[in-house]
Amino acid sequence: MTDTRQGQNTIRALGTDYETTSCKTRALSHSLTDCPEQATLVLEDGTVFKGKSCGAAGEAYGELCFNTSLVGYLEVISDPSYAGQIVTMTYPQIGNYGVSRADLQREKLALSGLVVRDICYTPSNFRSELSLPDFLVAEGVVAICEVDTRALTQHLRDKGAMKAVISTVTDDAQVLLGKVRASASILAKNLASTVSVSESYHFQADHSAYDFLLKRPQAKRFKVVVYDCGAKTGILRNLERAGVDITVVPWNTPAACVLQKKPDGVFFSNGPGDPEPVRETYEAARELLGKVPVFGICLGHQMISLAAGAQIQKLKFGHHGGNHPVMNLLTGTVEITAQNHGFSLVFSSLGPLIACQSGGFDNHEDVASDNTSSQDVGIDASAEDLRIWVKRGIAPVVQSAEHGRIQLTHVNLNDGTPEGIAFLDLPAFSVQYHPEASPGPTDSHYLFTAFTRLMQGRSDYLDIDISKDRLSEWR
Repeated sequence: MTDTRQGQNTIRALGTDYETTSCKTRALSHSLTDCPEQATLVLEDGTVFKGKSCGAAGEAYGELCFNTSLVGYLEVISDPSYAGQIVTMTYPQIGNYGVSRADLQREKLALSGLVVRDICYTPSNFRSELSLPDFLVAEGVVAICEVDTRALTQHLRDKGAMKAVISTVTDDAQVLLGKVRASASILAKNLASTVSVSESYHFQADHSAYDFLLKRPQAKRFKVVVYDCGAKTGILRNLERAGVDITVVPWNTPAACVLQKKPDGVFFSNGPGDPEPVRETYEAARELLGKVPVFGICLGHQMISLAAGAQIQKLKFGHHGGNHPVMNLLTGTVEITAQNHGFSLVFSSLGPLIACQSGGFDNHEDVASDNTSSQDVGIDASAEDLRIWVKRGIAPVVQSAEHGRIQLTHVNLNDGTPEGIAFLDLPAFSVQYHPEASPGPTDSHYLFTAFTRLMQGRSDYLDIDISKDRLSEWR
């Protein structure tokens, strides 16, 4: 462990001196008469960053992670998947276009805190309703600015995600270090239960806020039940736009209750934290597989994987951002994707390879020994690297114990982790990333269309021209 003094020396060695910024300059940039109060960020390894408060007063504890999105900060901080986490935005200028409540992914913010380099107090945008700092104060979110987020991100890439605290209460690093080390971990904690709805409801989006961008939604043709483990409004809105009538249910709804609704399909949503404790959801998924078409995103992908008997591993620093390249092994198309997760499926744990459908391989260890791409700089060496299948142009298939054949459909090109699976003997598929572009690119929008094709009984549901599909949405 690095003690606090060493951490401070590390920051000073990087040449960052936050106290040299004049109060007059800060007052101009913030359009305030007084300088914001000081804030301190302390990591559990003893590293310390000094900055200024740009949110609510107080202390915030959580797992510190970084998000590489250039825009979409409001969608990021309102994503329920960040429950229990402090988010660092790697892009230096945050808040330039203010806050439009129509872009919120949930009315109540779930993240623990926010870290930025430079925050804007005077936004300029025709949709802006208030500044981001004012919004953070109103929502009670503790935030710190004037932090060298580049140095912080490099530290997290090297050391991995870790617990941290943001405090405006005290700048005593030793006191804060003791508190953060004693704080709770997100591991083995059911965070999905803290952001899910308490009772079922019928979802109806107001699409008028996006009339200047998008065509009107398709007519509703399918009834879908959504398991809310922290569902983003953008996901529900995109499902509805694809022609889906949505009923949202709590995370722990029994499968029998869902089947009584006679849905055309069931969707498992994104959500925060460790998937293992969300037992009721993946047990429901296990019962529903084979009885109704199923689609899952992010935590929903992990729920379906656990239902199929897979293992889940925690990644070193996770995937958080809007620029992750993913290969669709079925079509050979690369998608630039939005992602937000700290855990990943271990594909080999689903079952043994079927050689005749996996390029002659019948042993996962043989594939691993033939793969040298894990030597890339910055890659988590402990994570499963599946880019050998990209190089070979093969979408491998395993034989699961209970659910027949399962195919690997998508692979992350940065680190080779699995990004999507499809069940070949029953109607179900899932992806680890976010196709709803809230925020992020629209390359993966076709997955909502794919779900409707799955509910129609089509076997080629994933074979879609992604450019044609996403362009069909725009006015």
